[in-house]
Amino acid sequence: MRIEHIAIWVTDLEAMRAFYETYFNAVVVGEKYHNATKKFTSYFLSFTDGARLELMHKPSITATTDNEVNTGFIHFAMSVGTKEQVDFLTEKLRFDGFKITGEPRTTGDGYYESVILDPEGNQIEITI
Repeated sequence: MRIEHIAIWVTDLEAMRAFYETYFNAVVVGEKYHNATKKFTSYFLSFTDGARLELMHKPSITATTDNEVNTGFIHFAMSVGTKEQVDFLTEKLRFDGFKITGEPRTTGDGYYESVILDPEGNQIEITI
C-alpha cells in the first residue's frame, strides 16, 4: 500500500499552485477542477516520484488564525536528494521571503532537514 495523495485547503489556489511548481517542481495533473454548484475548485499536483498533492479551495473554508497545535495533520516532508539541495532550497526560500521555522540540521532520529512554511502557513520539512 501507499498514500495516494494528500489534500490541503487553501485560500489562494493559484498562488499555492505556483509555489509548489516553483520550489518543488510539481506538475499540474489535468485541468483545474471546478464544481460551480459546490463553489469548489482544485488542482492535483504530481511530483517526480509519483506522489500527489491536491490543493482545494472553497470560499466557505477559511484560514485558522491561532497557532495552537492540535492533533491531526501537522506537516509533510519533501525529499530533495542531498544535504546540499536541502541547504540550497532553504536559502532560496529564505531569500524569497518565506519563513524558515527550522534551520538545516541532523535531527535526533537521523534526518537531515529544514522546516519552512508555505505561503499559507503549512509546515514542510525539506529533507534528503
